[in-house]
Amino acid sequence: MTRFIGRTAELNKLSALAQKKTASFVIVRGRRRIGKSRLVAEFSKHFDHFYHFEGIAPVANMSAEDQLNEFSRQIAREFKTAYAPYEDWSDALWAVGERVQKGKILLSFDEISWMGRNTPTFLSKIKSFWDNHLKKNDKLMFIVCGSVSAWIEKNILSSTGFVGRISYTLTLEELPLTDCDAFWPKNIAAFEKLKILAVTGGIPKYLEEIDTKIPAEDNIRSLCFNRGGMLVEEFKQIFSDLFLRNSSLYQKIIETLVGGAKTRSEISHLLNIESGSRLSEYLKELELAGFITRDYSWNIRSGRDSKLCQYRLHDNYFRFYLKYIFPNISKIDRNNFQFKSLTALPEWQAIIGLQFENLVLKNRALIYEALHLSPHDIISENPFYQRKTTDHPGCQIDYLIQTKFNTLYVCEIKFIKNLVDSTVIHDVQHKINAIKTPKGYSFRPVLIHVNGVTEDVAESDFFAAIINFSHFLHPAGTKTQPEQN
Repeated sequence: MTRFIGRTAELNKLSALAQKKTASFVIVRGRRRIGKSRLVAEFSKHFDHFYHFEGIAPVANMSAEDQLNEFSRQIAREFKTAYAPYEDWSDALWAVGERVQKGKILLSFDEISWMGRNTPTFLSKIKSFWDNHLKKNDKLMFIVCGSVSAWIEKNILSSTGFVGRISYTLTLEELPLTDCDAFWPKNIAAFEKLKILAVTGGIPKYLEEIDTKIPAEDNIRSLCFNRGGMLVEEFKQIFSDLFLRNSSLYQKIIETLVGGAKTRSEISHLLNIESGSRLSEYLKELELAGFITRDYSWNIRSGRDSKLCQYRLHDNYFRFYLKYIFPNISKIDRNNFQFKSLTALPEWQAIIGLQFENLVLKNRALIYEALHLSPHDIISENPFYQRKTTDHPGCQIDYLIQTKFNTLYVCEIKFIKNLVDSTVIHDVQHKINAIKTPKGYSFRPVLIHVNGVTEDVAESDFFAAIINFSHFLHPAGTKTQPEQN
Protein backbone atom coordinates (compact mmCIF):
# COMPACT_ATOMS: atom_id res chain seq x y z
CA MET A 1 0.00 0.00 0.00
CA THR A 2 1.25 3.48 -0.86
CA ARG A 3 2.05 5.81 2.00
CA PHE A 4 -0.75 7.91 3.42
CA ILE A 5 -0.47 11.61 2.53
CA GLY A 6 -2.28 14.59 4.05
CA ARG A 7 -5.72 14.74 5.72
CA THR A 8 -4.21 16.07 8.96
CA ALA A 9 -7.19 18.30 9.77
CA GLU A 10 -9.67 15.50 9.08
CA LEU A 11 -7.76 13.02 11.23
CA ASN A 12 -7.51 15.55 14.04
CA LYS A 13 -11.27 16.09 13.99
CA LEU A 14 -11.97 12.37 14.10
CA SER A 15 -9.43 11.94 16.90
CA ALA A 16 -11.17 14.65 18.93
CA LEU A 17 -14.48 12.81 18.50
CA ALA A 18 -12.84 9.60 19.69
CA GLN A 19 -11.99 11.31 22.98
CA LYS A 20 -15.65 11.71 23.88
CA LYS A 21 -17.06 9.56 26.64
CA THR A 22 -19.94 8.47 24.42
CA ALA A 23 -20.20 6.55 21.17
CA SER A 24 -19.99 8.56 17.93
CA PHE A 25 -21.97 8.18 14.70
CA VAL A 26 -20.01 9.82 11.85
CA ILE A 27 -20.84 10.33 8.17
CA VAL A 28 -17.96 10.54 5.68
CA ARG A 29 -18.96 11.48 2.15
CA GLY A 30 -17.27 12.56 -1.06
CA ARG A 31 -16.75 11.54 -4.67
CA ARG A 32 -15.29 8.16 -5.48
CA ARG A 33 -11.45 8.03 -5.43
CA ILE A 34 -11.32 10.92 -2.95
CA GLY A 35 -9.91 8.64 -0.23
CA LYS A 36 -12.80 7.98 2.17
CA SER A 37 -11.95 4.33 2.81
CA ARG A 38 -8.24 5.09 3.04
CA LEU A 39 -8.86 7.84 5.59
CA VAL A 40 -10.93 5.50 7.76
CA ALA A 41 -8.28 2.78 7.53
CA GLU A 42 -5.59 5.26 8.59
CA PHE A 43 -7.74 6.45 11.49
CA SER A 44 -8.35 2.85 12.58
CA LYS A 45 -4.78 2.69 13.92
CA HIS A 46 -6.05 4.48 17.02
CA PHE A 47 -8.45 1.64 17.89
CA ASP A 48 -8.04 -1.82 19.38
CA HIS A 49 -10.38 -3.34 16.79
CA PHE A 50 -11.42 -2.24 13.29
CA TYR A 51 -14.29 -3.92 11.46
CA HIS A 52 -14.98 -2.87 7.89
CA PHE A 53 -18.06 -3.74 5.82
CA GLU A 54 -18.71 -2.61 2.27
CA GLY A 55 -21.66 -2.63 -0.10
CA ILE A 56 -20.99 -4.13 -3.51
CA ALA A 57 -21.34 -2.00 -6.63
CA PRO A 58 -24.72 -2.47 -8.30
CA VAL A 59 -24.93 -4.44 -11.54
CA ALA A 60 -27.86 -5.46 -13.69
CA ASN A 61 -30.36 -7.71 -11.91
CA MET A 62 -28.65 -7.38 -8.53
CA SER A 63 -31.13 -8.07 -5.75
CA ALA A 64 -31.41 -6.98 -2.13
CA GLU A 65 -30.63 -10.58 -1.22
CA ASP A 66 -27.27 -10.34 -3.03
CA GLN A 67 -26.22 -7.42 -0.83
CA LEU A 68 -27.35 -9.18 2.35
CA ASN A 69 -25.53 -12.38 1.39
CA GLU A 70 -22.33 -10.45 0.77
CA PHE A 71 -22.71 -8.71 4.14
CA SER A 72 -23.14 -12.15 5.75
CA ARG A 73 -19.86 -13.32 4.19
CA GLN A 74 -18.12 -10.18 5.43
CA ILE A 75 -19.33 -10.92 8.96
CA ALA A 76 -17.59 -14.28 8.77
CA ARG A 77 -14.37 -12.71 7.48
CA GLU A 78 -14.26 -9.74 9.87
CA PHE A 79 -15.04 -11.72 13.02
CA LYS A 80 -13.26 -14.91 11.87
CA THR A 81 -16.29 -17.09 12.35
CA ALA A 82 -18.18 -19.63 10.28
CA TYR A 83 -20.30 -18.30 7.44
CA ALA A 84 -23.96 -18.08 8.35
CA PRO A 85 -26.44 -16.72 5.80
CA TYR A 86 -28.94 -14.23 7.20
CA GLU A 87 -32.39 -13.80 5.74
CA ASP A 88 -33.06 -10.35 7.18
CA TRP A 89 -30.97 -7.24 7.85
CA SER A 90 -32.19 -7.14 11.45
CA ASP A 91 -30.58 -10.51 12.12
CA ALA A 92 -27.34 -9.63 10.31
CA LEU A 93 -26.98 -6.33 12.14
CA TRP A 94 -27.76 -8.01 15.45
CA ALA A 95 -24.91 -10.46 14.76
CA VAL A 96 -22.53 -7.50 14.34
CA GLY A 97 -23.94 -5.60 17.31
CA GLU A 98 -23.43 -8.51 19.70
CA ARG A 99 -19.73 -8.58 18.82
CA VAL A 100 -18.97 -4.88 19.37
CA GLN A 101 -20.40 -4.30 22.84
CA LYS A 102 -17.05 -3.77 24.56
CA GLY A 103 -13.64 -2.33 23.76
CA LYS A 104 -12.26 0.55 21.72
CA ILE A 105 -13.84 -0.28 18.36
CA LEU A 106 -14.08 1.40 14.98
CA LEU A 107 -16.93 0.02 12.89
CA SER A 108 -17.18 1.16 9.26
CA PHE A 109 -19.98 0.67 6.72
CA ASP A 110 -18.66 1.71 3.30
CA GLU A 111 -20.87 2.61 0.31
CA ILE A 112 -23.96 2.36 2.47
CA SER A 113 -26.31 3.39 -0.36
CA TRP A 114 -25.28 0.26 -2.25
CA MET A 115 -25.59 -1.86 0.86
CA GLY A 116 -29.20 -0.84 1.45
CA ARG A 117 -30.16 -0.84 -2.22
CA ASN A 118 -33.65 -2.26 -2.88
CA THR A 119 -34.39 -2.72 0.85
CA PRO A 120 -36.96 -0.10 1.92
CA THR A 121 -36.57 -0.91 5.62
CA PHE A 122 -32.77 -0.87 5.63
CA LEU A 123 -32.27 2.57 7.17
CA SER A 124 -34.88 2.06 9.87
CA LYS A 125 -32.95 -1.06 10.85
CA ILE A 126 -29.67 0.91 10.87
CA LYS A 127 -31.34 3.35 13.26
CA SER A 128 -32.38 0.52 15.57
CA PHE A 129 -28.89 -1.00 15.22
CA TRP A 130 -27.40 2.27 16.53
CA ASP A 131 -29.96 2.77 19.29
CA ASN A 132 -30.05 -0.78 20.63
CA HIS A 133 -26.46 -1.92 20.14
CA LEU A 134 -23.77 0.52 19.04
CA LYS A 135 -24.34 3.52 21.27
CA LYS A 136 -24.18 1.31 24.36
CA ASN A 137 -20.41 1.03 23.87
CA ASP A 138 -19.05 4.45 24.84
CA LYS A 139 -15.68 3.62 23.23
CA LEU A 140 -17.16 2.83 19.82
CA MET A 141 -17.18 4.95 16.70
CA PHE A 142 -19.53 4.05 13.85
CA ILE A 143 -18.47 5.55 10.49
CA VAL A 144 -20.80 5.40 7.52
CA CYS A 145 -19.19 6.24 4.16
CA GLY A 146 -20.78 6.92 0.82
CA SER A 147 -20.08 8.29 -2.65
CA VAL A 148 -23.76 8.91 -3.39
CA SER A 149 -23.90 12.16 -1.45
CA ALA A 150 -27.42 13.03 -2.61
CA TRP A 151 -28.66 9.70 -1.21
CA ILE A 152 -26.93 10.36 2.12
CA GLU A 153 -28.36 13.88 2.26
CA LYS A 154 -31.90 12.74 1.53
CA ASN A 155 -32.03 9.49 3.50
CA ILE A 156 -29.81 10.16 6.51
CA LEU A 157 -28.87 13.80 7.06
CA SER A 158 -32.33 15.14 6.20
CA SER A 159 -34.22 12.22 7.72
CA THR A 160 -36.14 12.78 10.95
CA GLY A 161 -35.20 9.22 11.93
CA PHE A 162 -31.56 10.24 12.42
CA VAL A 163 -32.10 13.59 14.12
CA GLY A 164 -29.80 13.93 17.13
CA ARG A 165 -27.87 10.79 16.29
CA ILE A 166 -25.21 12.03 13.87
CA SER A 167 -22.14 13.30 15.74
CA TYR A 168 -20.34 14.75 12.72
CA THR A 169 -20.53 14.90 8.94
CA LEU A 170 -17.17 15.00 7.16
CA THR A 171 -17.16 15.91 3.48
CA LEU A 172 -13.84 15.02 1.88
CA GLU A 173 -12.55 17.49 -0.69
CA GLU A 174 -9.56 17.24 -2.99
CA LEU A 175 -6.16 17.40 -1.34
CA PRO A 176 -4.71 20.90 -0.94
CA LEU A 177 -1.79 21.85 -3.13
CA THR A 178 0.78 21.48 -0.35
CA ASP A 179 -0.28 17.84 0.15
CA CYS A 180 -0.35 17.17 -3.60
CA ASP A 181 3.28 18.28 -3.69
CA ALA A 182 4.22 15.29 -1.51
CA PHE A 183 3.36 12.84 -4.31
CA TRP A 184 6.50 13.91 -6.20
CA PRO A 185 10.14 13.44 -5.19
CA LYS A 186 12.43 16.41 -4.77
CA ASN A 187 13.65 18.47 -7.72
CA ILE A 188 10.60 18.05 -9.96
CA ALA A 189 9.64 21.38 -11.53
CA ALA A 190 6.43 23.02 -10.36
CA PHE A 191 5.25 23.51 -13.96
CA GLU A 192 5.42 19.75 -14.55
CA LYS A 193 3.35 19.10 -11.45
CA LEU A 194 0.79 21.67 -12.56
CA LYS A 195 0.38 19.87 -15.87
CA ILE A 196 -0.61 16.73 -13.99
CA LEU A 197 -2.90 18.63 -11.61
CA ALA A 198 -4.59 20.29 -14.57
CA VAL A 199 -5.77 16.80 -15.55
CA THR A 200 -6.25 15.09 -12.18
CA GLY A 201 -6.98 17.85 -9.69
CA GLY A 202 -6.13 16.89 -6.12
CA ILE A 203 -7.72 13.43 -6.30
CA PRO A 204 -5.41 11.14 -4.26
CA LYS A 205 -6.02 7.95 -6.26
CA TYR A 206 -5.14 9.64 -9.53
CA LEU A 207 -1.95 11.11 -8.07
CA GLU A 208 -0.96 7.67 -6.77
CA GLU A 209 -1.06 6.41 -10.37
CA ILE A 210 1.59 8.89 -11.53
CA ASP A 211 4.98 7.43 -12.43
CA THR A 212 7.28 10.18 -11.20
CA LYS A 213 10.23 8.69 -13.09
CA ILE A 214 8.79 9.82 -16.43
CA PRO A 215 7.69 13.28 -17.63
CA ALA A 216 4.20 14.63 -17.04
CA GLU A 217 3.13 14.34 -20.67
CA ASP A 218 4.20 10.69 -20.83
CA ASN A 219 2.06 10.04 -17.76
CA ILE A 220 -0.90 11.79 -19.37
CA ARG A 221 -0.45 9.78 -22.57
CA SER A 222 -0.39 6.52 -20.61
CA LEU A 223 -3.32 7.29 -18.31
CA CYS A 224 -5.57 9.19 -20.71
CA PHE A 225 -4.85 8.24 -24.30
CA ASN A 226 -3.74 4.59 -24.29
CA ARG A 227 -6.31 1.82 -24.42
CA GLY A 228 -6.91 0.50 -20.90
CA GLY A 229 -5.48 3.60 -19.25
CA MET A 230 -7.04 4.24 -15.87
CA LEU A 231 -8.40 7.66 -16.76
CA VAL A 232 -9.84 6.36 -20.03
CA GLU A 233 -12.17 4.00 -18.18
CA GLU A 234 -12.63 6.01 -15.00
CA PHE A 235 -15.45 8.30 -16.08
CA LYS A 236 -17.89 5.48 -16.79
CA GLN A 237 -17.03 3.76 -13.53
CA ILE A 238 -17.47 6.74 -11.23
CA PHE A 239 -20.35 8.44 -13.02
CA SER A 240 -22.79 5.54 -12.86
CA ASP A 241 -24.83 4.67 -9.76
CA LEU A 242 -24.00 7.95 -8.02
CA PHE A 243 -27.34 9.68 -8.30
CA LEU A 244 -30.93 9.25 -7.21
CA ARG A 245 -32.09 8.41 -10.75
CA ASN A 246 -30.57 7.10 -13.95
CA SER A 247 -30.43 9.85 -16.52
CA SER A 248 -28.18 11.11 -19.28
CA LEU A 249 -29.09 14.65 -18.19
CA TYR A 250 -26.35 14.64 -15.55
CA GLN A 251 -23.64 14.31 -18.19
CA LYS A 252 -25.34 16.81 -20.48
CA ILE A 253 -25.37 19.40 -17.69
CA ILE A 254 -21.67 18.87 -17.05
CA GLU A 255 -20.93 19.15 -20.78
CA THR A 256 -22.44 22.65 -20.82
CA LEU A 257 -19.89 23.71 -18.18
CA VAL A 258 -16.76 22.39 -19.92
CA GLY A 259 -16.12 25.76 -21.57
CA GLY A 260 -16.77 27.85 -18.46
CA ALA A 261 -19.27 28.75 -15.75
CA LYS A 262 -22.93 29.23 -16.62
CA THR A 263 -26.08 30.48 -14.91
CA ARG A 264 -29.01 28.13 -14.49
CA SER A 265 -30.92 29.95 -17.23
CA GLU A 266 -27.96 29.57 -19.60
CA ILE A 267 -27.77 25.83 -18.85
CA SER A 268 -31.51 25.57 -19.37
CA HIS A 269 -31.28 27.35 -22.71
CA LEU A 270 -28.39 25.21 -23.96
CA LEU A 271 -30.20 21.99 -23.03
CA ASN A 272 -33.58 23.27 -24.24
CA ILE A 273 -35.32 22.36 -20.99
CA GLU A 274 -37.31 24.45 -18.55
CA SER A 275 -35.37 26.13 -15.75
CA GLY A 276 -37.61 24.63 -13.07
CA SER A 277 -37.43 22.26 -10.16
CA ARG A 278 -36.31 19.31 -12.29
CA LEU A 279 -33.14 21.09 -13.40
CA SER A 280 -32.57 22.42 -9.88
CA GLU A 281 -32.70 18.90 -8.46
CA TYR A 282 -30.15 17.62 -10.97
CA LEU A 283 -27.82 20.56 -10.32
CA LYS A 284 -28.09 20.01 -6.57
CA GLU A 285 -27.21 16.32 -6.92
CA LEU A 286 -24.18 17.14 -9.07
CA GLU A 287 -23.14 19.73 -6.50
CA LEU A 288 -23.49 17.27 -3.61
CA ALA A 289 -21.47 14.72 -5.59
CA GLY A 290 -18.61 17.22 -5.75
CA PHE A 291 -18.57 17.56 -9.53
CA ILE A 292 -19.87 21.12 -9.85
CA THR A 293 -19.83 24.19 -7.61
CA ARG A 294 -22.37 26.98 -7.33
CA ASP A 295 -20.53 30.30 -7.01
CA TYR A 296 -22.67 33.09 -5.57
CA SER A 297 -21.96 36.69 -6.35
CA TRP A 298 -22.76 39.19 -3.59
CA ASN A 299 -23.83 42.73 -2.81
CA ILE A 300 -20.69 44.68 -1.95
CA ARG A 301 -22.60 47.25 0.10
CA SER A 302 -24.16 44.64 2.43
CA GLY A 303 -21.65 41.82 1.99
CA ARG A 304 -24.53 39.37 1.56
CA ASP A 305 -24.88 36.79 -1.17
CA SER A 306 -27.10 37.92 -4.02
CA LYS A 307 -29.42 35.80 -6.11
CA LEU A 308 -26.84 35.88 -8.90
CA CYS A 309 -24.91 32.63 -9.12
CA GLN A 310 -23.08 30.58 -11.69
CA TYR A 311 -22.38 26.87 -11.82
CA ARG A 312 -18.76 25.92 -12.39
CA LEU A 313 -17.31 22.54 -13.30
CA HIS A 314 -15.35 21.83 -10.12
CA ASP A 315 -13.74 18.57 -11.20
CA ASN A 316 -10.62 18.91 -13.39
CA TYR A 317 -10.68 15.28 -14.50
CA PHE A 318 -14.27 15.55 -15.72
CA ARG A 319 -13.46 18.59 -17.86
CA PHE A 320 -10.38 16.93 -19.34
CA TYR A 321 -12.26 13.70 -20.03
CA LEU A 322 -15.23 15.35 -21.73
CA LYS A 323 -13.10 17.77 -23.74
CA TYR A 324 -10.30 15.45 -24.89
CA ILE A 325 -10.79 11.78 -24.02
CA PHE A 326 -14.49 11.23 -24.77
CA PRO A 327 -14.42 12.72 -28.31
CA ASN A 328 -11.49 10.43 -29.18
CA ILE A 329 -12.62 7.29 -27.36
CA SER A 330 -13.00 5.16 -30.51
CA LYS A 331 -9.47 6.05 -31.65
CA ILE A 332 -8.11 5.34 -28.17
CA ASP A 333 -9.85 1.95 -28.15
CA ARG A 334 -8.06 1.14 -31.41
CA ASN A 335 -4.75 2.50 -30.05
CA ASN A 336 -4.90 4.97 -32.90
CA PHE A 337 -4.91 8.30 -31.08
CA GLN A 338 -1.76 10.34 -31.53
CA PHE A 339 -1.06 12.44 -28.45
CA LYS A 340 1.76 14.84 -29.24
CA SER A 341 1.58 17.23 -26.31
CA LEU A 342 -0.90 19.08 -24.15
CA THR A 343 -0.33 22.30 -26.05
CA ALA A 344 -1.26 20.55 -29.31
CA LEU A 345 -4.72 19.70 -28.00
CA PRO A 346 -7.48 21.95 -29.40
CA GLU A 347 -8.28 25.02 -27.29
CA TRP A 348 -5.79 23.87 -24.67
CA GLN A 349 -4.80 27.36 -23.56
CA ALA A 350 -8.39 28.24 -22.70
CA ILE A 351 -9.03 24.89 -21.00
CA ILE A 352 -5.89 24.96 -18.88
CA GLY A 353 -6.84 28.46 -17.80
CA LEU A 354 -10.10 27.07 -16.39
CA GLN A 355 -8.28 24.13 -14.79
CA PHE A 356 -5.78 26.46 -13.18
CA GLU A 357 -8.58 28.67 -11.84
CA ASN A 358 -10.03 25.56 -10.19
CA LEU A 359 -6.71 24.83 -8.50
CA VAL A 360 -6.45 28.39 -7.20
CA LEU A 361 -10.03 28.46 -5.92
CA LYS A 362 -9.57 25.11 -4.15
CA ASN A 363 -6.51 26.52 -2.39
CA ARG A 364 -7.79 29.90 -1.27
CA ALA A 365 -6.02 29.61 2.08
CA LEU A 366 -2.70 29.97 0.24
CA ILE A 367 -3.91 33.24 -1.28
CA TYR A 368 -4.99 34.52 2.15
CA GLU A 369 -1.54 33.72 3.48
CA ALA A 370 0.23 35.38 0.58
CA LEU A 371 -1.86 38.53 1.04
CA HIS A 372 -1.47 38.42 4.86
CA LEU A 373 -5.23 38.24 5.28
CA SER A 374 -6.97 36.69 8.26
CA PRO A 375 -10.17 34.76 7.46
CA HIS A 376 -11.80 36.75 10.28
CA ASP A 377 -11.29 39.95 8.27
CA ILE A 378 -12.93 38.63 5.11
CA ILE A 379 -16.57 39.53 4.54
CA SER A 380 -16.99 37.60 1.29
CA GLU A 381 -14.84 36.00 -1.39
CA ASN A 382 -15.61 34.11 -4.59
CA PRO A 383 -15.57 34.46 -8.34
CA PHE A 384 -17.60 37.63 -8.84
CA TYR A 385 -19.81 38.83 -11.63
CA GLN A 386 -22.41 41.49 -12.22
CA ARG A 387 -24.97 41.75 -14.97
CA LYS A 388 -25.01 44.61 -17.43
CA THR A 389 -27.70 47.19 -16.77
CA THR A 390 -28.50 50.65 -18.09
CA ASP A 391 -26.57 52.10 -15.12
CA HIS A 392 -23.39 50.03 -15.21
CA PRO A 393 -21.59 47.53 -17.45
CA GLY A 394 -21.33 43.83 -16.78
CA CYS A 395 -18.09 42.35 -15.51
CA GLN A 396 -16.56 39.11 -14.31
CA ILE A 397 -13.72 38.83 -11.81
CA ASP A 398 -11.74 35.59 -11.55
CA TYR A 399 -11.59 35.93 -7.77
CA LEU A 400 -12.65 38.84 -5.56
CA ILE A 401 -11.97 39.20 -1.82
CA GLN A 402 -13.86 41.81 0.22
CA THR A 403 -12.56 42.66 3.69
CA LYS A 404 -14.20 44.46 6.57
CA PHE A 405 -11.74 47.32 6.00
CA ASN A 406 -13.60 48.32 2.79
CA THR A 407 -10.88 46.79 0.64
CA LEU A 408 -11.48 44.74 -2.50
CA TYR A 409 -8.69 42.46 -3.69
CA VAL A 410 -9.31 41.98 -7.42
CA CYS A 411 -7.47 38.78 -8.35
CA GLU A 412 -6.60 38.05 -11.96
CA ILE A 413 -5.60 34.41 -12.54
CA LYS A 414 -3.28 33.78 -15.52
CA PHE A 415 -1.87 30.48 -16.75
CA ILE A 416 0.16 31.04 -19.89
CA LYS A 417 3.39 29.52 -21.13
CA ASN A 418 5.00 32.94 -21.69
CA LEU A 419 5.60 35.83 -19.32
CA VAL A 420 2.51 37.82 -18.41
CA ASP A 421 2.92 41.20 -20.13
CA SER A 422 1.63 44.69 -19.39
CA THR A 423 -1.67 44.19 -21.27
CA VAL A 424 -2.89 42.55 -18.06
CA ILE A 425 -2.80 45.96 -16.34
CA HIS A 426 -5.29 47.44 -18.79
CA ASP A 427 -7.51 44.35 -18.56
CA VAL A 428 -7.68 44.43 -14.77
CA GLN A 429 -8.22 48.20 -14.61
CA HIS A 430 -11.10 47.82 -17.06
CA LYS A 431 -12.71 45.27 -14.73
CA ILE A 432 -12.18 47.51 -11.70
CA ASN A 433 -13.83 50.42 -13.49
CA ALA A 434 -16.88 48.24 -14.16
CA ILE A 435 -17.47 47.12 -10.56
CA LYS A 436 -20.34 48.96 -8.93
CA THR A 437 -19.25 49.88 -5.40
CA PRO A 438 -20.25 52.35 -2.70
CA LYS A 439 -17.96 55.30 -1.99
CA GLY A 440 -14.95 54.79 0.23
CA TYR A 441 -13.71 51.42 -1.11
CA SER A 442 -10.10 50.73 -2.04
CA PHE A 443 -9.13 48.38 -4.86
CA ARG A 444 -5.98 46.29 -4.59
CA PRO A 445 -5.28 44.38 -7.82
CA VAL A 446 -3.60 40.98 -7.45
CA LEU A 447 -1.99 38.93 -10.20
CA ILE A 448 -1.72 35.15 -9.77
CA HIS A 449 0.52 33.45 -12.34
CA VAL A 450 2.85 30.48 -12.84
CA ASN A 451 5.50 31.30 -15.44
CA GLY A 452 6.63 34.77 -14.50
CA VAL A 453 5.85 38.34 -15.52
CA THR A 454 7.64 40.85 -17.73
CA GLU A 455 9.89 43.44 -16.16
CA ASP A 456 7.47 46.29 -16.73
CA VAL A 457 4.71 44.39 -14.90
CA ALA A 458 7.02 43.52 -12.01
CA GLU A 459 8.23 47.11 -11.66
CA SER A 460 4.84 48.77 -12.04
CA ASP A 461 3.04 50.08 -9.01
CA PHE A 462 -0.27 48.73 -10.28
CA PHE A 463 -0.49 45.37 -8.51
CA ALA A 464 -0.64 45.23 -4.73
CA ALA A 465 0.70 41.67 -4.97
CA ILE A 466 2.05 39.40 -7.68
CA ILE A 467 1.78 35.78 -6.57
CA ASN A 468 3.73 33.06 -8.31
CA PHE A 469 1.46 30.08 -7.63
CA SER A 470 4.15 27.62 -8.71
CA HIS A 471 6.08 28.47 -5.53
CA PHE A 472 3.51 26.44 -3.60
CA LEU A 473 4.76 23.41 -5.57
CA HIS A 474 8.42 23.98 -5.09
CA PRO A 475 11.42 21.66 -5.51
CA ALA A 476 13.63 21.36 -2.45
CA GLY A 477 15.74 24.42 -1.82
CA THR A 478 13.58 26.97 -3.66
CA LYS A 479 11.90 29.83 -1.91
CA THR A 480 8.32 29.32 -0.82
CA GLN A 481 7.12 32.90 -0.31
CA PRO A 482 5.38 34.49 -3.31
CA GLU A 483 6.85 37.79 -4.38
CA GLN A 484 5.02 40.96 -3.36
CA ASN A 485 4.96 44.45 -4.83
